Amino acid sequence: MADSETFVIVGAGMAGAKGAQALRDLGFDGRIALLGDEPHRPYERPPLSKAYLMGNADFASAYVHDESWYADNRVDLQLEVSVRRIDRALRQVELSDNSRIDFDKLLIATGAHPRSLPVPGIDADGVLYLRRVEDSDLIKQTLNDIEQLVVVGAGWIGLEVTAAAREAGVAVTVVETTELPLLRVLGPEVAEVFAALHRDHGVDFRFGTAVSEILVESGRATGVRLNDGTEVPAQAVLVAVGVEPDVALARDAGLRVENGILVDASLRTGDPNIVAAGDVANAFNPLLGKQIRVEHWANALNQPATAAASMLGRDGKYSELPYFFTDQYDLGMEYLGYVDPDGYDQVVFRGDVQAREFIAFWLAEGRVLAGMNVNIWDVQDQIKTLITSATTVDTSLLADPETPLNELIAR
Repeated sequence: MADSETFVIVGAGMAGAKGAQALRDLGFDGRIALLGDEPHRPYERPPLSKAYLMGNADFASAYVHDESWYADNRVDLQLEVSVRRIDRALRQVELSDNSRIDFDKLLIATGAHPRSLPVPGIDADGVLYLRRVEDSDLIKQTLNDIEQLVVVGAGWIGLEVTAAAREAGVAVTVVETTELPLLRVLGPEVAEVFAALHRDHGVDFRFGTAVSEILVESGRATGVRLNDGTEVPAQAVLVAVGVEPDVALARDAGLRVENGILVDASLRTGDPNIVAAGDVANAFNPLLGKQIRVEHWANALNQPATAAASMLGRDGKYSELPYFFTDQYDLGMEYLGYVDPDGYDQVVFRGDVQAREFIAFWLAEGRVLAGMNVNIWDVQDQIKTLITSATTVDTSLLADPETPLNELIAR
């Protein structure tokens, strides 16, 4: 009977917490054990590089649920607990204290961890990463104490911390191996918008370069040496070169792992008793017709409902389009859709790119694959319909702000 079953969730981040919530919302009445290795109850991560880092929000606002929610919903939240092994044969998880918890169904929501750099000096004091709230606290404190920061990597985290640092009056040099920030995500047409944004705020970009060494004096980072021999002084170095999905438990348990835990559209692994969700899940997306792994808040928010349904033996597929957002200086944007770096043949802009009030659309053979609205709001539903309808659009009308997007969908 369902009320005598135990469902275990490994990973007490947003995906894990939302998984527990979805199970209760769907009527599961058995035991839920939610296991996390942090000392904090589940929280959202976007504020760590945005409002919380900049001092515009308290950490309390990042919690997924009120403290009382877990007891009120009979969720056994265990913090500062690490899972050492998943025993699929016995259907148990083994904890670091050698205790075991039996499970009938298991949700793996272990997320991801920051990549490091294989260079000398990487372990010095003042070398920073951002994944947990303690990291954000340390970065915030560091920005109050330094004058120069090197950021390695011009992805979302790197640029958001760069913006926070500039707002705090810290000089920032960004080191990036490609020719533009966010190039692999946005392509050159739109990546240039973010390059110009940060240059306008005094950021020094070093494109086409890589860090060969962290310079260290008395155990503390004092800057970086680039692969062209240039030295860039700094009192701290943020390493923001992406994350790796935390697949060790799944791999050791014999589950299929390939850029994350491979799952189907219902978020099921090859084991009928195990599902995965969030940053760690490489899921088949029916809308896109391919496996994708997306490291963004929306997946952690929305995937767990599908995972919970699968744990309960119900049908369901996760077919949401990837979504993410950012806030940098006075630029706010939302992005919806998915485009491989070489998967589009045209970018159409609607609005004023110079004023940073526009929508960018990525197209292939006249069909919209993705859209990004910059400082223009309440258009996500229309962008989504354009994408999912696979409508071939008139690009001159798509670029015309006077033509309602709804009219393009109806044509």
